[in-house]
Amino acid sequence: MALMITDECINCDVCEPECPNEAIFLGPEIYQIDADKCTECVGHFDEPQCVQVCPVACIPVDPQRRETRETLCQKYHRLQAVIPVVPVR
Repeated sequence: MALMITDECINCDVCEPECPNEAIFLGPEIYQIDADKCTECVGHFDEPQCVQVCPVACIPVDPQRRETRETLCQKYHRLQAVIPVVPVR
């Protein structure tokens, strides 16, 4: 499951730097989460870091993006994949 930020967000800026996948960004009015990058911190931490630091508890699971832990782990591995650099000859 990806997380989402509700309109209760106060734009306090504490969640964005905590996201290891850089999935959180400032939208037109409040912070938002890119569901394609959100792994709920699977692969990095035991719990979502943005949820841990949010002072107003406005980061629930997005009901439109239900994903299993296995799917989140696969997403983590895809996001962390490093493409090897091939030397030019």
